Amino acid sequence: MKRTFSSVRGCNYIPRTAVNTIEMWQAETFDEKTIDEELGWAEKIRLNSVRVFLHYLVWEADPQGFKARLDCFLNIAEEHAMTVMPVLFDDCWNQEPRLGPQEPPVPGVHNSRWVASPGRFRVLNRTMWRGLEMYVKDIIRSFAEDDRVLAWDLYNEPGNSGLGEKSLPLVEACFKWARESSPSQPLTVGLWSDFKDRMHQRFVELSDIVSFHTYDKLNDVIAKVEWLQQFNRPILCTEFLRRQVGNTFSTVLPIFAKYRVGWYFWGLVAGKTQTYLDWGSKPGDPVPKVWQHDLLHPDGAAYDESEIELLLQWATGSEAV
Repeated sequence: MKRTFSSVRGCNYIPRTAVNTIEMWQAETFDEKTIDEELGWAEKIRLNSVRVFLHYLVWEADPQGFKARLDCFLNIAEEHAMTVMPVLFDDCWNQEPRLGPQEPPVPGVHNSRWVASPGRFRVLNRTMWRGLEMYVKDIIRSFAEDDRVLAWDLYNEPGNSGLGEKSLPLVEACFKWARESSPSQPLTVGLWSDFKDRMHQRFVELSDIVSFHTYDKLNDVIAKVEWLQQFNRPILCTEFLRRQVGNTFSTVLPIFAKYRVGWYFWGLVAGKTQTYLDWGSKPGDPVPKVWQHDLLHPDGAAYDESEIELLLQWATGSEAV
């Protein structure tokens, strides 16, 4: 299947009923009904792809069950005319993930229960990497020829949560394991912090397509996109949308269109992750007038109807660049 990355119009996705990716994928809390409903809402506004985070611990406990749930998710996405970009590892936030019932969200705190995958201990302890290798190879080999998978995002924000370049060896190992699995889909790890440092340059060298995050003000968004043009590869922005600094659909999408950048904003529905709150939010903070992320209320109503209208215009090609 020919993949056209510049036409990607997507979101980062976790159902409103899940506080983190462990809760999303565990058998006891995998919410097929809500996923189907919410991707139906996304289909109505003509999104055509979702970026979704997997979790190593859920696979480790039940590889076959995890893959069955992933296959179910891919089927639901396909029914709603969407491809999927799975994310295999993630350095963000809480570094001690545990299986079982997850703690409820902390009221007023942005993404309070998000958990890293596999977590700091396994990232730094190479005696644990045999399991990580098995995970990467099992997941990718199982879906290596699957047209429902657009691309593989091997590792989200390596070095976040204070890990720095200590995560780079695992990134390099992930690419090795993934390539040994012979996927038909391209591989990537996104640039997210200092694009010009040694670690981020290595991400570019290893990746088939260039991906990146930008929660910046408009001039910085433009500067990042223009700098990435030098690599002459398809470009995907895998995270954006930070309304309170002017990083909005109306300001960012024309830049992406001009430079033929596909995109995924964060996130679809306001739910237990509470990512409509600011990164600096504190316990007990109220819902802000200006949401940081998220597009829809839990009942599917728009946070801002003008954003929905704009997304539909971009999907139909009637927008003005």
